[in-house]
Amino acid sequence: MAQLRASRFRFINETLYNNESSQSKRYFKEDPDAFNAYHDGYKQQLEQWPVNPLDVIISSIKKMPTDNVIADFGCGEALLAASVPHKVHSFDFIAVNDTVKACDMAHTPLLTNSVHVVVFCLSLMGSNLSDYIIEANRVLKNNGTLKIAEVESRFENVTNFIKLLTKYGFKNTWKDLSHDLFYFMDFKKEEDISMKKKNLPSITLKSCLYKKR
Repeated sequence: MAQLRASRFRFINETLYNNESSQSKRYFKEDPDAFNAYHDGYKQQLEQWPVNPLDVIISSIKKMPTDNVIADFGCGEALLAASVPHKVHSFDFIAVNDTVKACDMAHTPLLTNSVHVVVFCLSLMGSNLSDYIIEANRVLKNNGTLKIAEVESRFENVTNFIKLLTKYGFKNTWKDLSHDLFYFMDFKKEEDISMKKKNLPSITLKSCLYKKR
């Protein structure tokens, strides 16, 4: 039974990496149990990690002014919102509770220039990552913060990734590449890219595929 659950988790994980976000949203809408199966598998992986990247994000946000508004893209069970005093907009493909808004993270219902911080914590998944970053640029206030935590093995060249985000209007302000498994990066929105988003280079990351056990 455990092997079947692990096999399904790997299948869903690969589906999320290989599909566009609109396809993933439709997939989970048609099979809501798949979302629960994915997050159950995710929790099992979490137990094996030396650090929970969300804890790092939570710690940094707690140091920010409490009137800052946060948008959590790919929030899962909305643990970020439950852990900080700030107003948090929590988005994912499926709403697991009343604090989560179900949507395609490439097209959130947020107003333009409406939040101070956008968070992607292990949620840059899909074949249209560029759309996620474009949406982050749209909803962030000028000088707002984009926070990214990702598995280090997904980056072919993290320096090139940081340079690429400058074309999306973001300047790297902080990074921690010292962890064994994860990279943490903060970016400041310096430019509104709404007028040039059709001419931007594509953003890609390698898939994070879990081994059979």
